[in-house]
Amino acid sequence: MTTTLLDDAMAHHSWATDRLIGECATLAPEQLTTPAPGTYGSILDTFRHFVSTDCWYLTFFRDEPQRIEEGSEADLDELRLAITRNGKEWMELLASGLDGEADVVEHGDGWNFHSPAGFRLAQVVQHGTDHRSQICTALTSLGVEPPEIDLWAFGEATGRTRPEYL
Repeated sequence: MTTTLLDDAMAHHSWATDRLIGECATLAPEQLTTPAPGTYGSILDTFRHFVSTDCWYLTFFRDEPQRIEEGSEADLDELRLAITRNGKEWMELLASGLDGEADVVEHGDGWNFHSPAGFRLAQVVQHGTDHRSQICTALTSLGVEPPEIDLWAFGEATGRTRPEYL
């Protein structure tokens, strides 16, 4: 049972990423590293980017170092472990009663950037969706059928949706 309006979105984010990593784990190394036109880059580079960014987004809400750094050479197993841990932390954050309007401040060299916590959480979901879509495009270009990772597949897999026949 969900406790916040974002629970399903965040749970889907982790589930879909885990499922897609599982599918990509069956690929040959050259398939993982082949650039895909119109996407971020290769499948592996795209996973590294968006999982490291997911780890970075968490640093705005907790005082722990980033699990996977941008530009890392993490393999799929390490990325899967990171997104699984992140998923648990996202759910804990949601359960903590975080105020969606709380100011989240990003600090840079001579600048600060402010945005509401709810906006940051929406970015987590959007960023993951965008890059999972790019990886599915790369799979298709390799002749590999991507797994069903949309929200409806998540609902069916987790029992969050159900048909009713009349």
